[in-house]
Amino acid sequence: MTVRPIRLFGDPVLRTPAEPVTVFDDELRRLVADLEDTVREPGRAGVAAPQIGVGRRVFSYNVDGVVGHLVNPVLSDLDGEQDDEEGCLSLPGMGFATPRAMTVTATGFDKHGEPLTIAGTGFLARALQHETDHLDGRLYIDTLTGDTRRQALRELRRTRPMPA
Repeated sequence: MTVRPIRLFGDPVLRTPAEPVTVFDDELRRLVADLEDTVREPGRAGVAAPQIGVGRRVFSYNVDGVVGHLVNPVLSDLDGEQDDEEGCLSLPGMGFATPRAMTVTATGFDKHGEPLTIAGTGFLARALQHETDHLDGRLYIDTLTGDTRRQALRELRRTRPMPA
């Protein structure tokens, strides 16, 4: 079992769009195993490869006791709205109401290259959107607007001062 350390805000890998996976080999399967081991830690709902320092389009999730993964995800059929508190392992201690679609379909591949579709509602839909954002170099705070965004940025400056 390999639980990998989580990269924190400020690490450039979190802001770099991840590269598509083109080879489904033992190296990818080891990465997926590490992601799934890492997401099994208590309090974790998802871990994207960039969060463990790997710039590949793959993530794991752990929702309602179900652990899985998706390679090269594409989101579609986003519908409805939810606006619940969201946090991120790369921004520990922060959490803000974040608008997301209530339902989403994520298509991609499993670690063997077989097509995979995940239909998510509620918290699973939120996790699929959050982790896919990581693969695009986005953090959940990037989706915030108005007063919530201003509050998040103030909190970020207060707790994680940027280097001069």
